Amino acid sequence: MTLFRLVEIEGDNDSSITIDGIDIRSLNLHGLRDSLSIIPQDPTLFSGTLRYNLDATEKASDEEAWAALEAASPELAQQFRNGGDGLDSEISEGGNNLSVGQRQLICLARALLKRSKVLVMDEATSSVDTKTDAQVQETIRREFIEKNGATVITIAHRLNVVLGYDKIVVLDEGEVMEYGSPDDLLKKPQGYLRKLVDADRKKRRQSNFKV
Repeated sequence: MTLFRLVEIEGDNDSSITIDGIDIRSLNLHGLRDSLSIIPQDPTLFSGTLRYNLDATEKASDEEAWAALEAASPELAQQFRNGGDGLDSEISEGGNNLSVGQRQLICLARALLKRSKVLVMDEATSSVDTKTDAQVQETIRREFIEKNGATVITIAHRLNVVLGYDKIVVLDEGEVMEYGSPDDLLKKPQGYLRKLVDADRKKRRQSNFKV
């Protein structure tokens, strides 16, 4: 909320959030938020067409809109192509005529179309299956990081989602317990990330033995 300046930072004058050395409070809100995208756990869609939900500014062409949806999910893009109305397909208020997973994928396509320099993912793949999750992570790496040089900030409970990231912050009840590269944190035998990974692997082994 502070990154998007929905609430302003409180505290002493030394408290700040900077992007490329620039205090975000020195930027106008439109300019700041135009450079950021978020895919939330509870994705927001609006009553209107698929096209409107992908690009409310109407700046993108049909080809660009389809390309973004294809990159986010070829399967979902095919569903809308075969549905008859294509980009003019109606989305109900809140996206209630779609599954939560489909809404998250449309939000991903929206972010791809916007090409923001900072992408925030708040449990953004929590409602999709493991296979789709892996496809989404690959899309983010290819489209945001490799092609666009964007910064991706991810909040996740699925450890496999974040273990390939440059840096990891381990939080416990709002407190920062560890911060560093995954390799460095995993080398700590009693570290928080090490314990989480070991517990996750143990849980997976136990579930594999269940009949």
